[in-house]
Amino acid sequence: MALSWSRLASLSTTALLAVALSGCAPFGHQAGSAADTTASGLPGAGGAATSGQARVSLLQKKGTNGPLRTLNVEPDGRWECINCAGDGVTSTGVLSEEHRERLQLLLADPTLAKETDEARGYVAACIGALTSSLLTAAGLISSQDCPGEERSPVAEEILLLLTQNTPAELTS
Repeated sequence: MALSWSRLASLSTTALLAVALSGCAPFGHQAGSAADTTASGLPGAGGAATSGQARVSLLQKKGTNGPLRTLNVEPDGRWECINCAGDGVTSTGVLSEEHRERLQLLLADPTLAKETDEARGYVAACIGALTSSLLTAAGLISSQDCPGEERSPVAEEILLLLTQNTPAELTS
């Protein structure tokens, strides 16, 4: 039972960090812009962002003791990757227009709400695996780099798009 509580505590810590980090404005965000967060600090909480565009954050951690890696992507495609290689380096860039548009379509997909951890009753099953958590307006969507784990289709597309076009990694 202690192992289950340990996993739950680790996942809860990751979720808490995701919520805390989502309220950050890594690109000099100004009030009144399309990327505004709601009073709760969550991007587009309670529904899609009013402009039809949304932010997304990817938080990754290998095992319980690995460093937290964070990727924040703004609606305009600008991204900031903090510690993505686990080396403390922060890098920035911009998604191509094609990738930005695809990301926004995926983030607006109504199916995404059915893929949240809450909707799926997600429980982390592997010890020492890379856990990837997407923080979207629909909610937190987690997956692990473990053999046999089924990933949610829309969230998997988002994860692939982000890891193929930024320094974030798909596997550990």
